[in-house]
Amino acid sequence: MSLKEGEPVGLGTGLQAGAFMGLYLGFSLAVISVLTDPGELKRLVSLMCIPPMFGAVLLGPFLARRRRPVFLGQQPLVQAREILHRFNEGRGNWRVLSHVKSDGMAIRIDMHNLSNVTGVVDAGLVLAEQYSIKFIVGQGASNSRQPELRNKVLSQIEEKVSLARRKRSAKSIEVSPEPTVKYVDQQKKINRAILILLPIVSFFAWLEMR
Repeated sequence: MSLKEGEPVGLGTGLQAGAFMGLYLGFSLAVISVLTDPGELKRLVSLMCIPPMFGAVLLGPFLARRRRPVFLGQQPLVQAREILHRFNEGRGNWRVLSHVKSDGMAIRIDMHNLSNVTGVVDAGLVLAEQYSIKFIVGQGASNSRQPELRNKVLSQIEEKVSLARRKRSAKSIEVSPEPTVKYVDQQKKINRAILILLPIVSFFAWLEMR
């Protein structure tokens, strides 16, 4: 199964994102301006207004081509419940209606009160080729209901899924499809570029303003 790409965010959203990044830069420069010369109100106003405009014009068209993450609405949830329906154990036990849900970003599979843990994990990993899947396994503490559940699910996932596609939190283990991993990597690169360039720009701005 291949993950369908979401629609482009559009020019409006791209312009807003570019303006926000410009505002972030302008605010940083405005802080430097206030620290170097508090009396330069005209320069302060310019720094707060001009960078957002340039950010929107220069970065907006580029950011507008970025694609939205695929929305996990009713249809993926229906598909997940259909695939996992064969693991139903009856009312009061594990059932897809009560243990398989969507939080809008990922399909959540609660692994508690489940007999066939291995089967559900295998089926969930098939779904993870298309959608982000969160296996709810608890913290694995000795005083929890099923202290062995977390390690059991984690060991099975580690055997079949690369490190880049899996993520652990306090009570869940998330497996993402490959395109989502690439999207996150792109976001990290953008954030890293901002963190590198902002101090450099701020330093030269400080030299110019002092």
